[in-house]
Amino acid sequence: MRGPLGAVIGRYPSSDGSTQIGGIIRHNRKCRDVAFLVIFIAFWVAMIVNSSFGFNKGNPLRLTYGLDYKGNVCGDRHAHPGLRELELTYWLNPNQVYLSGLKNSQFKLANARSICLLDCPIPSEDALNWVCDYPEGEIRLSVDDWIDRNYDYFEFLTPEMRNTSLQLQGPCYPVIFPSVNVYWRCQYVARASNVSLRHWQQMGGVNINEDIIIDKSIHRSINARSSVLKRYMADIGKSWPVLIVCGGLLPLFLSVIWLLLIRHFVAAMPWITVAVFNILIISVTMFYYLKAGWIGNDAISPIIGAHDPYYRVFGRELNHLRAVAVLMTFIMVVSILTSIAIVRRILMATSVLKVAAKVIGEVQALIIFPVIPYAILGIFYMFWFSAAFHLFSSGQIVQNDCNSNCCAYDLASKRMNCDHCCGYSIRYTPHISVAIFFHLFGCYWATQFFIACSSTVIAGSVASYYWARGETSPEIPFLPVFSSMKRLMRYSLGSVALGSLVVSFVESVRFMLESIRRKLKVAHTTPESCMGKMTYHTSRFCWQCIEWTIRSVNRNAYIMIAITGKSFCRASVIATDLIISNILRIGRVNVIGDVILYLGKLCVSLSSAVFAFLMLDTHKYRSAHNKISSPLLPVLVCWALGYVVATLFFAVVEMSIDTIILSFCQDSEEHQGTAQYAPPLLIQTLGDQNEMQRLTQ
Repeated sequence: MRGPLGAVIGRYPSSDGSTQIGGIIRHNRKCRDVAFLVIFIAFWVAMIVNSSFGFNKGNPLRLTYGLDYKGNVCGDRHAHPGLRELELTYWLNPNQVYLSGLKNSQFKLANARSICLLDCPIPSEDALNWVCDYPEGEIRLSVDDWIDRNYDYFEFLTPEMRNTSLQLQGPCYPVIFPSVNVYWRCQYVARASNVSLRHWQQMGGVNINEDIIIDKSIHRSINARSSVLKRYMADIGKSWPVLIVCGGLLPLFLSVIWLLLIRHFVAAMPWITVAVFNILIISVTMFYYLKAGWIGNDAISPIIGAHDPYYRVFGRELNHLRAVAVLMTFIMVVSILTSIAIVRRILMATSVLKVAAKVIGEVQALIIFPVIPYAILGIFYMFWFSAAFHLFSSGQIVQNDCNSNCCAYDLASKRMNCDHCCGYSIRYTPHISVAIFFHLFGCYWATQFFIACSSTVIAGSVASYYWARGETSPEIPFLPVFSSMKRLMRYSLGSVALGSLVVSFVESVRFMLESIRRKLKVAHTTPESCMGKMTYHTSRFCWQCIEWTIRSVNRNAYIMIAITGKSFCRASVIATDLIISNILRIGRVNVIGDVILYLGKLCVSLSSAVFAFLMLDTHKYRSAHNKISSPLLPVLVCWALGYVVATLFFAVVEMSIDTIILSFCQDSEEHQGTAQYAPPLLIQTLGDQNEMQRLTQ
């Protein structure tokens, strides 16, 4: 039998054999797992260095806007010339765009001559419009005057410049095709203006290709995977007010309300939680149907600003929304059926939640305590997201190496320039991918660390309550929560760092294996035989079981760390032995309680998602400068942030239940099956034989 915990928590004998009264947890503790605390601190230093690289090299404007032929980012006020309001990328030479769209062509759209404009040019109804290069050299116009003239200074050109312009070599280019603003790129509409084309031919201009390829070339570039990923990241940056409200403040408010309701209306809360969960998951699914265009006419559109209603452009974002809508439909059906199946078991959750409500009522600081890790995580996430935007945009702008004919008139040198006329691209080196992965892993580890610290503090506070026989004085310290925080920071930070690292490592390995599985599936290299398929799916199931087991063991290990002050590994062994020895007594009660708490967390996070949909559906995020390409990622981020906040606050109830049950098992084991320190309500709930038989049958 393990050593009694009565000497660790509660009354403990002094050296002369008498009972010592005073503190609840007075034990010969010492710092545990110090090496992992050093590793965690070193990791934070590496995170700061990694983030400083992003802040130094990155420019979040690259996530939204394109490049001009000089390598400037459109919309960048520090460019030359200043492009603060010129956010749209426009390709000047339609023949180069056509050439880039040919199947076997070596010419790439990135090498086509492009400039940054305020709006997309459209052909004139009775004349020929021109779009000219940035004014410099002999063209004595300011950028503002150039914009006011609709980018047209053809009348100021010398005969030589006019001749090169008619050869589509600049500095001015004809507006033959209308164009629309598609994600801040002016996409050609493959319907040439007959009036403009006739004027162009009368002036002796070279032949202009009118094939639909000119439309598809730009569209293919806009829908490239890298472009879509950049837009998703940019969406998060544009919707930062939504993240603060729906991912931070709203879940804070809802979580506190839920804890207060658990305190005062514990009998009704399991039923309310299940009902609200079903309503919310149906609402979120319907919102996805709306944005996917399957209900109503509110599907997302990649076109920004006013445009011809008969002209439609489809992007990858719409396909992603439809895929998520199908997935949410499946999840919704399974969730509703599962919630119906557990209705008969809700009474079990009510019984054990009453004990947690009693603890919250006695140790009232538990409701307020999660605000501390909430504030720390909030500051961390603001720093992390800012660094993430810079890391994702930290590629190097380099000039392409092309062998194509891209000659153009150079106003500065007053001659045709065929050297170094290739376009620019953003080149990402492999170490940037490693830096991004490191940054993502750091976010997950830090989140797990702060959640683990919060759980350990709550466990220590609740253990103080239990081993004092449920009394508030004189056994329990005046502020048990802050006493538990002091013990954590002084002795157990290394153990918590190790536990959070284990969870983060397992999740990272699972993520990498899942990525490999998807690549194999795309490459059609998955096993074909029945045995191979069975092994394939069994391995996935086993890995998920391992992940769930580690999470469960970690949570109970934090409880034993708070109680005993042991190292993480030793605390895990103690917790596992207790659970295995009492699995029939606590298993079903604990599982049903966890299910209700999990549904409660989902209620908070799904509420965040619903309000995020509503905020993103306002005019601010549907048009002009702040338009987002899709609500998908901002909503998912709000859901994830809401779940993290709910986890911090719901840990008060979750850890209270687990701590009391583990303490009850240890207490019963030390006293031949009769718990001596259990509060009366706990004895009434778990100690009554008839109640236990009903719960375990």
